[in-house]
Amino acid sequence: MNQAARKHAQRNRGSLFVETGQLLARETFPGEQYILRIYAPRSAAAAQPGSFVHITCDDALPMRRPLSIMRVGEDWIEVLFKIVGDGLRYLADKRPGDHVSVLGPIGQPFRPDPQYPNCLLIGGGVGIPPMVFLADFLRKSDRWNPIAMLGSEIPFPFDLQRSRHETSWLNDDVVASMPLMEEWDVPSRLASLSDFEGCMNGYVTDLARAWLEHVDSDTRAATQVFTCGPTPMLKAVADLAAEFDLPCQVSVEEFMACAVGGCAGCTIEIETPDGPAMKRVCVDGPVFEASTINW
Repeated sequence: MNQAARKHAQRNRGSLFVETGQLLARETFPGEQYILRIYAPRSAAAAQPGSFVHITCDDALPMRRPLSIMRVGEDWIEVLFKIVGDGLRYLADKRPGDHVSVLGPIGQPFRPDPQYPNCLLIGGGVGIPPMVFLADFLRKSDRWNPIAMLGSEIPFPFDLQRSRHETSWLNDDVVASMPLMEEWDVPSRLASLSDFEGCMNGYVTDLARAWLEHVDSDTRAATQVFTCGPTPMLKAVADLAAEFDLPCQVSVEEFMACAVGGCAGCTIEIETPDGPAMKRVCVDGPVFEASTINW
């Protein structure tokens, strides 16, 4: 192990836990989407917005699956996922009372900058969970003003609710929101190309652009962007943030095997002061400054 890797390992020593998690609740949604609530007190206590866990799906599969944390309680975490492959199908078959092994919490979290109190959260598809976790964190402090833009081309993994927050920057028929955001008093709006009632017909970046073009220059200058979703969406958000000269942090999705930095199978190219470097999404990320990624 080289010196840099040794320092990184020492920095993370004692921050990851392997625990036997018990499934407490399971919700199903159209599009083969699932929300699992898992008893995992050590991960719940240490998790931060942007953290993820590496979960076993079945005894027949030795490889774990990385899943973003969507919510945490005193002794539980929630994850949202869509079935892709046999592993997540096995996981979807679990029922309350079943056990899974949970490794976590893993990764570098979002880092809100106090210079920018207005926080624009942009989530797409299975990139919605980190935005929910971040919104929950931000709403608990008076220093932040979060607003969430969420997009999906399959039915959203929640019942759509008419928002009580007015949006003069949108057509009157764009009224759908996420119920949890409404409960938290965090303004949210939804976008889709699938013609869902109450949603903006377009990309989630179209929602974000509409807001950025509507607010005054002082509001915009005090705004930072956070996002998670498919890579093409992340690049589009990064381009939008650069266009408006806004700081932007992205949570990158990448296939990974070990999730603890050992295999280096999840690397992406990042611009550093010393030039381009390959960084591991699992432990160097998954959150990066959008402007540093070589898309």
